[in-house]
Amino acid sequence: MVESGARGQRADATRNRTQLLEVATRVFASADTEPSMRAIAREAGVGIATLYRHFPTRESLVDAVYRDQVARLTAGAGALLAQLPAPEALRRWTDLFGEWIATKNGMLDTLLAMIESGEIAHAATRTELLAAIDTILAAGRTTGELRADVTAEDIAAALIGIFTVAPTPEHTARANRLLDLLMDGLRAAA
Repeated sequence: MVESGARGQRADATRNRTQLLEVATRVFASADTEPSMRAIAREAGVGIATLYRHFPTRESLVDAVYRDQVARLTAGAGALLAQLPAPEALRRWTDLFGEWIATKNGMLDTLLAMIESGEIAHAATRTELLAAIDTILAAGRTTGELRADVTAEDIAAALIGIFTVAPTPEHTARANRLLDLLMDGLRAAA
C-alpha cells in the first residue's frame, strides 16, 4: 500500500514538473520581461511551494527550460526527417528554432548571467544545434533536394538574422515569409 502511494506521488510530481516546464516555456515566450516565479506557478495552476520544490531557484527553472528546448531542437531534427522530406523537415525545424528564440526572450537576463558564469555551456549548445542542422542538410544533400554548398553555420546565421528582424510571436507572418524565402534559396537547382 505504501509503495502504491509513493508511486502516485512520483507520478504527480512528474506531472507537475512537466506542467511547470510547459507553462514556463509558454510564459517566457510571451513575456517582454522576465516573469515572476509566482506568475509561472499561478499560470501552471500550482502553488509557489510546488514550483520551488521542483525548481529551487529561477536559475534552475531557466536551465531546465533551456535544456528542454535544446533537447527538442536536437531530437526534432531526426524526428522530422523520419516523417518528412529534408526540405520540409528543415522548414519545420526552423519554426522550432524560432520558438526557442522566442522562449529565450522572457528569460534573457537570467540566461545571459548563467552563460557568463559558465552555468550554461553556450558553446556546447551551439555544437548540438549545428549538428541537428547538419543532420537535415546531409539528408537533403543525399537526395539532391538541398544545395551541397550550404553549411549548418550558414543556416544558423540566417536564422539568427531572421529572428532578429522579425521576432516571434509579434512578427510571425514576416518571419514565416523570410523563412520561406530562405528555403527557396536552399533548394538544389533542378
